[in-house]
Amino acid sequence: MNIRNLEYLVALAKHRHFQRAAEACNVSQPTLSAQLRKLENELGLQLLERTTRKIRFTQTGLRLVEQTQVVLREIEALKNMASSSHYQSLMQTLDVGIIPTLAPYIFSHLNAVCRENFPEIELEIHEAQTNQLLHMLESDTIKCAIMTSNKDTSKYVELPLFDEPLVLGVSHQHPYSRMTEIDMGHLKNNKILMIDDGNCLHSQVLRYCYQFELEPDSRFVAMHLETLRRGVAFNRGVSFFPLLSTQQGSNENIRYIRCVSPEPKRKVVMIFHRSDPMRKKYEILRNAIARYMERYLVDYNAMA
Repeated sequence: MNIRNLEYLVALAKHRHFQRAAEACNVSQPTLSAQLRKLENELGLQLLERTTRKIRFTQTGLRLVEQTQVVLREIEALKNMASSSHYQSLMQTLDVGIIPTLAPYIFSHLNAVCRENFPEIELEIHEAQTNQLLHMLESDTIKCAIMTSNKDTSKYVELPLFDEPLVLGVSHQHPYSRMTEIDMGHLKNNKILMIDDGNCLHSQVLRYCYQFELEPDSRFVAMHLETLRRGVAFNRGVSFFPLLSTQQGSNENIRYIRCVSPEPKRKVVMIFHRSDPMRKKYEILRNAIARYMERYLVDYNAMA
């Protein structure tokens, strides 16, 4: 039985209106309705008498609402107990999902954060695209996720981690290869090699293409950043790469150039369920990661 479904039931009892209850729970009305039907099926009970004009609870439904309120108060008490342990360790294992354009490159940084602040934590990393990570969150396969902010993350607690610059990758045979930085306006009409649209980086780069009249090259579409890097190295075109992906190892035939006016960036966030009792502890971890990455990016800006 899902705790969030119990919260939906209590919200509906309070508001006596599906749409208002859904808004109070930060979900869509169809989602709330479907989850309440699922709850009825799990219990084998009819909780609501649905009519076209108003909502009416059955007697069984009213009794269940009363008991559910008691259960949710006890859960809130557990949350408060967790909050009081603010300075204690997080947990021994943390299941965290990370998008593919970030996971290989942030892993060493996460390890450094945990060694410094939470040596007792063992990270369990699940690498998957955004839609898959959201599904894993819903099924409780993972407890939190690190990804870029988008409209689909709005139903979760979303804590900012850092803004990651995107740099331009060119081969050493490219005319730009002698440059250290380039104005975005000067890239007009360049063909941009793209990553597959299953990656959130695709839509982020596409926005810059539309804004600065760049041409996405449909003849070369990569599933992974490393494939994209190979295309650039062989001078098939130029492309944008998240900064962290350029810092580990090197490709001797690629030069990375800082873009300015404006500097393209993506917003990296940590998300988790609003009802998660470990919320305060995730916030502690988020703060540690944000401080670490702030220092790292300051060093990058100083070298640029």
